[in-house]
Amino acid sequence: MGYFPFKALFLFLTLFLFSQKTKAEDIISINPFNNASSSAAGSSRMLAGKCNWFRGTWKYDASYPLYDSSTCPFVDPEFNCQKYGRPDKSYLKYRWQPLSCSLPRFNGLYFLKKWRGKKIMFVGDSLSLNQWQSLTCMIHAWVPKSKTTVMRTESLSSVTFEDYGVKILLYRTPYLVDLVHERVGRVLKLDSIKNGNGWRGMDLLIFNTWHWWTHTGRSQPWDYLQEGNKLFKDMNRLIAFYKGLTTWARWINLNVDPSKTKVFFQGISPTHYEGRDWNQPSRSCSGETMPYFGARYPAGTPLAWVVVNKVLNRLRKPVYLLDVTALSQYRKDGHPSGYSGEHSGTDCSHWCLPGLPDTWNELLYASLVG
Repeated sequence: MGYFPFKALFLFLTLFLFSQKTKAEDIISINPFNNASSSAAGSSRMLAGKCNWFRGTWKYDASYPLYDSSTCPFVDPEFNCQKYGRPDKSYLKYRWQPLSCSLPRFNGLYFLKKWRGKKIMFVGDSLSLNQWQSLTCMIHAWVPKSKTTVMRTESLSSVTFEDYGVKILLYRTPYLVDLVHERVGRVLKLDSIKNGNGWRGMDLLIFNTWHWWTHTGRSQPWDYLQEGNKLFKDMNRLIAFYKGLTTWARWINLNVDPSKTKVFFQGISPTHYEGRDWNQPSRSCSGETMPYFGARYPAGTPLAWVVVNKVLNRLRKPVYLLDVTALSQYRKDGHPSGYSGEHSGTDCSHWCLPGLPDTWNELLYASLVG
């Protein structure tokens, strides 16, 4: 596929560290990896016509949220912030407003009719779980009396809206590439993606990964990385991420028929553990009740965003980027923090439901119906 050499990628990422306050939109224009004819970001914007849905601002909207967590049967305790004591509700009331247009209002009934008899699958880590539960709640609010069938296992879950034959699945795989148990221990195989057999036959695929690539110490679920016949105790995580995502891209090129399956990649979801990211170094997401309203997010663009765009730009098959990184960075108020029924401590990486993932799904919906 002619992928850029890894050493050159590493050099670019190193140099990019000196420009961390560059906005996501600007990097597309200066990124030497960018190919305008095949740009994933460009493809996603084509779906929106002349409007860039991912540049905008957060507006207070009294008509939000789009559903009530107490009436949605699919929300896990870890995301159900109101149930577990969050005292404020203003974070529920923000709507994403693009600069030069408006997103179509989500219509769950229209969604079900448009995707009647189809299979939709989210593939990735707990951020995919966040978005999967959000979409099922958004739809359920439109058809609360519709018959549903729920199946939950460790690796595969689904909600089926039986009256419409729409099945919305979640395939849990934090790295997309394979994590296997072998004689030497737990091995993350950067060039193997046998998991992909479980993704076949879908009409819509929404992929996500990055959250677990940064885990170290006791929270790291692998003992070795492997590429070819070589085992590595560790390597630069951005390089490992690039290698793994390149393997996923090859799988897409070899296995996806665009006439049968539409593919999206959920952009990098930011965390808000470090208040210095929004110029409040003594803070974290805990206690935050309002978005950041500055013109440009102080922390700048995550390097993982650059890697995602590099890989998507070189794909031969159309994969549309839900470029949620920048708009999500502003939502320091949207995390469960201490109001989670399953996470101890402060959770500044996942999102309350209702909440930010609803906007990700509004963008997905706009891309599908626009």
